[in-house]
Amino acid sequence: MSPLETLRRMDAIAGWPLLTATFLARLPVSMALIGLLTLVTSATGSVAEAGIVSGAFALGETVGGPVIARFADRHGQRRPVLVTALVDAALIVLLVSAVAADRSAAVLTVLAALAGLCMPQIGPMARTRWVGLLRADDRGEAERERSLSAVMSVEGVLDEAAFVLGPVLVGVLTVTLSPSASVLGAAVLVGLFGAVFALHPTAPPGTPPVRGAGGRIVTPALMVIAVPMFCQGLFFGGMSTGVTAFATGSGHGDLSGLMYALQGSSSAVAGLMMASLPVAFTLPARVRVAAGALFALTLPLYAADGAVALAVAILVLGVAIGPHLVSLFGLVERAAPASRMSQSMALVLSFLILGQSVGSVVAGPLAQAHGHQGAFALATAGALVAALVAVLVMRSRWYIRADAPAGSAAEAQQARAPLGDHAA
Repeated sequence: MSPLETLRRMDAIAGWPLLTATFLARLPVSMALIGLLTLVTSATGSVAEAGIVSGAFALGETVGGPVIARFADRHGQRRPVLVTALVDAALIVLLVSAVAADRSAAVLTVLAALAGLCMPQIGPMARTRWVGLLRADDRGEAERERSLSAVMSVEGVLDEAAFVLGPVLVGVLTVTLSPSASVLGAAVLVGLFGAVFALHPTAPPGTPPVRGAGGRIVTPALMVIAVPMFCQGLFFGGMSTGVTAFATGSGHGDLSGLMYALQGSSSAVAGLMMASLPVAFTLPARVRVAAGALFALTLPLYAADGAVALAVAILVLGVAIGPHLVSLFGLVERAAPASRMSQSMALVLSFLILGQSVGSVVAGPLAQAHGHQGAFALATAGALVAALVAVLVMRSRWYIRADAPAGSAAEAQQARAPLGDHAA
């Protein structure tokens, strides 16, 4: 299934309004983080205070995301998303007002944490919504698998594009209007398009709670995915800090945005192409290959002796990012109980956000002590741990769909493999 066919398939299932709303409602996540850094720094002159406020927002989202998603699983997506979108928009506006009124750092931190806590989990819920729509399709198991892979690819690209374009939009609004405008823009987007997403006819109803093992999310299959997702966050934190340190040290600070765009573009294209892979190339095998490539492709970063060489290395490196994220979310769909799909998606995503926050904090001192290569070392370490976990800990038999056809040779082979066999 080509990228164009993927988009046509999704349009046929739910239409462009849903795709547009899910994308625009994701922009506020990165916009708020970067916008708060810019706004608080310009207002107080303290980068440290800005970092604390932005970190409080990220921590609030990490904690609140799975809770909001759990309400959506239980009571349906419409009410929780609508309420949190409107409340979050109001809290962001209140936070901007508090900055303008020169409130204390403690007040700003509390408001930022509350705003992060109420950020609606559009990405996880969109994936859950697509899973439900595809499971209701009657085209057969093989076609559903291809469609699901395509959807996860597009969702990964939407996440990637949101994280790339969000900071760009912040920069445009800051330069043309003011730092406050960039954060207020995030409030408008989350309130408006969060509501559109919530009220769309495809919003699934709630699912009754399932007792016993069938309703648990704290399982080895799901918890193992959280580790490489956290490592992917460390990777992002190390890469963004390293690129910024290189651009600043070379006297061309504007290069960082271009390099982020290069990484995001190659990642997006590679993520979309995942839908073209054969079903026999199993999801655990894709994770192992992508994580290994993620590690291997960080090594040329250290040999790059100039801006052009580094840009090429980053462009190539992006080819492994999209497939890694797409495959990990595909495994979540396999491992999560249907009654808690949104919460499972949000929980795993929270590890990515947490890893990125930790990575940014750790990479800063590394870059200061060892230059941009010190920050890149954190990215390499994160990719290495992700690859080791995928190869040594992850079990292919954990991710065989319960309703898979008995004649599915590829999955049956995984089911019969001994515990120590990690071959795809």
